[in-house]
Amino acid sequence: MLERQRGSALLRSPYHNKGSAFPSNERKDFKLYGLLPPNVQTLEAQVERAYRQYCSRTDALAKNTFMTSMKEQNEVLYYKLIQEHLKEMFGIIYTPTEGDAIQHFSKVFRRPEGCFLNVFDQDRIEDNLAQWGDPEDIDYIVVTDGEEILGIGDQGVGGILISVAKLVLTTLCAGIHPSRTLPVVLDCGTDNPQLLNDDLYLGLRRPRVRGKEYDEFVDKFVQSVRKLYPGAYLHFEDFGLTNARRILDNYRPEVACFNDDVQGTGVITLAAIMAGLHVSGLKLTDMRLVVFGSGTAGIGIADQVRDAIAAESGKSKEDAAKQIWCVDKPGLLLKSQGEDLTIGQGPFARDDKEWQGKDHNDLFTVIKEVKPHVLIGTSTKPKAFSEEVVREMSKHVERPIIFPLSNPTRLHEADPKDINEWSEGKALIATGSPFPPVEYNGKKYEVAECNNSTAFPGIGLGAVLCRSRLLSDKMLVAAVKAIAAQSPALKDPDKGLVPDVIDVREISVHVAKAVIKQAIEEDLATEKDIPENDEDLEEWIREQMWEPRYRPYVRVDKEKASKHGKGELGVGSVRKEAKGPKPE
Repeated sequence: MLERQRGSALLRSPYHNKGSAFPSNERKDFKLYGLLPPNVQTLEAQVERAYRQYCSRTDALAKNTFMTSMKEQNEVLYYKLIQEHLKEMFGIIYTPTEGDAIQHFSKVFRRPEGCFLNVFDQDRIEDNLAQWGDPEDIDYIVVTDGEEILGIGDQGVGGILISVAKLVLTTLCAGIHPSRTLPVVLDCGTDNPQLLNDDLYLGLRRPRVRGKEYDEFVDKFVQSVRKLYPGAYLHFEDFGLTNARRILDNYRPEVACFNDDVQGTGVITLAAIMAGLHVSGLKLTDMRLVVFGSGTAGIGIADQVRDAIAAESGKSKEDAAKQIWCVDKPGLLLKSQGEDLTIGQGPFARDDKEWQGKDHNDLFTVIKEVKPHVLIGTSTKPKAFSEEVVREMSKHVERPIIFPLSNPTRLHEADPKDINEWSEGKALIATGSPFPPVEYNGKKYEVAECNNSTAFPGIGLGAVLCRSRLLSDKMLVAAVKAIAAQSPALKDPDKGLVPDVIDVREISVHVAKAVIKQAIEEDLATEKDIPENDEDLEEWIREQMWEPRYRPYVRVDKEKASKHGKGELGVGSVRKEAKGPKPE
């Protein structure tokens, strides 16, 4: 229901604007005659026009800029266009092109989107966040401090765009209502010399604040979120190596929170591993894994695999970790490295006695000694999976499972085409970005994309709909199993190990269902009257997933209009929903 927004003000609201699709009765009620061409068009016709405009852009960054402009004008059209061309546009609105957009944030800045908080203005955090609605208005918050963005490092305040992009994906992939989401950046400064020397840079032009002041900043933010939006799900994104896991571990016992770099990457990669093990006929409890690149993502994957092995075998986590070898810049992680190891790396450091007299300073020598079944790359080191490495691994394993996951594409550890050739068509491959199918001796093999978007939106949807108090390890394991169960490779070993992003909304339903059922089992769900049987639960989930379509508008008296309808909030919707991402 709308009250204050009419005429040109209504057309300037991306959350309400229908452009040429406003019907005649709404043109009359909201004083739009004379402001629009007379021909009333459908959303489908608008999509066709917008797609032609999109195709006329000459390069990926220009297409990204066009889509950003569209989002600022008409959100429903923006989401509908992407939904109709998801496979084609995914790399434009997210990685790898979004990384380029983030690097150019201050240069191409036009219109602010999201909540900007800075470390020297902590007294205003609660007030700033309160502008975005009442306690029941926000379901999903993505926050970053911009320190480790998409493999391109410290981008300072430009990190707001990764928060925006992640929330776009939650809407596209899981139907989280776009007006019930909030992107946030915590501006702590930047250590990026290019930004510090850029007169146009929009963030704090000073080195990053760290230590106690940084921790207090993060804590004030989290506590303000808990106070203002007690039902909101908190998603941490692209924090630096020294902070990501520490922050996650600190707040997991307090609030339903998630870190996509730690947990999301681990969930989707473990799902792909489980599918690969099914194809190769190997048990998870017998698998040997080498992780090359032991940062946030690599250790997150190691954690998920270790926990799954422990759950499957009954082993302790300590014993399960012995099936995993983590390699980083100095070589294999060893206990003697002591304080040089991060909190996350410590549990995976090997006993030095195991490697006494053995070379462990490079990937090839570790592969030669360990003879792993699975090799994961999260190093951002291009061509690290050399022909020598792949051939050595293939000597000892019938179906080597090799995942070069680093993003963007130019930072991949190896090209799938080369891996397929060097392994003589035996390797089971998944990547961090989309690649075309590969061929060997006339046999075609589909390269799966370990896209976190197949995991994190469904996990978040499940947590939001059941109003889970926390996000537990078992809820994440439930998500892994739900994704693995949808693997195309289970029916055809030449198909991808994980579902294609084109099917992601249906996958999200299955993931959300699994997450909700586990939350109920652990007594973490606080929502009432959640359906008990699978069929009813799936229908309940689908009914609450937002779809990009135009809703009818009704003009009401000022007293009856919501804050959203009056355009008084940082975000807006046609009318406010009581709870959850329900359709209007």
